[in-house]
Amino acid sequence: MKRREFITLLGGAAAAWPVAARAQQAQIPVIGFLHPGFQETSVNTVAAFRRGLSETGYDEDRNVAIEYRWAQNDSGRLPELAAELVRRGVTVIATPSSATAAIAAKAATTTIPIIFSIGGDPVQAGLVASLNRPNGNVTGISSMNVELVAKRIGLLHELGAGTARFAMLVDPTNPTAELQIANARAAVLAIGRQMEALYASNFRDIETAFASLLQRQADALVVAAGSPFNERRAQIATLAARHALPAIYPVREWIEVGGLMSYGPRIGDEFRQAGIYTARVLKGEKPADLPVMRATKFEFVINLQTARALGLSVPPTLLARADEVIE
Repeated sequence: MKRREFITLLGGAAAAWPVAARAQQAQIPVIGFLHPGFQETSVNTVAAFRRGLSETGYDEDRNVAIEYRWAQNDSGRLPELAAELVRRGVTVIATPSSATAAIAAKAATTTIPIIFSIGGDPVQAGLVASLNRPNGNVTGISSMNVELVAKRIGLLHELGAGTARFAMLVDPTNPTAELQIANARAAVLAIGRQMEALYASNFRDIETAFASLLQRQADALVVAAGSPFNERRAQIATLAARHALPAIYPVREWIEVGGLMSYGPRIGDEFRQAGIYTARVLKGEKPADLPVMRATKFEFVINLQTARALGLSVPPTLLARADEVIE
């Protein structure tokens, strides 16, 4: 081969290498990750989602890519963010810990698989036809958080048997808001007490709601499950302590920022399982063939430091039932 021909051939091969690299990159599946909150406050839960992927054979930037979309506590942005992921042509959309995000994703596509994790009933939310046979392109995990409202009311009542008036802090943009209120009212009526529902969806609303709690002479607070409140947990736990108000929260992450008590599923397990289901879809399984998983393990956590600061004496029977007591 002549030197000129060799150089020409070598140049053509070099020019082809980037094309080949792009083609190989294009074969990597892409996960669309749609979340209603902030990236900065979701580090641990995103790590749990990645762990679920990794356990099933997928690692970000090795054999799968993830396109993140954060609504930054503005649920009105979710439909457009979901549509953006659809236009991007992602392989699957994951909507961990948000019924609102899952509903937005389902409205945006009937063909791209969607994996949710929500606190309520996905059948009632219109996400799936049934738990065992989801049908369509959607399946996921239900943490049962909505159904645990009555249990939380009971634990608060046991903490302070003299509690006469409960309050419940609810995000009106949460699709399960009214169901959580109904469950709470039923539980409170069953023990002969009263309850007020207070609505809040942003920083200012939460401040106003706590001012209202004092006016209404609430004795105890139940914080409804939902991603927007999880993002504001430090603010809410601080306000509860400032107003000397015993409160119970949906997950243990609230206790880590000074909350008094929590009862609910492990949110890390929920995100990890969403990662596993997402990986199974990437391997070829269809959402219609994957039954909706339901949480079966719940934990009760008490923060004794906060109890002492509130002047509360936690009954020994309550301490004995706690899965974890923070001294």
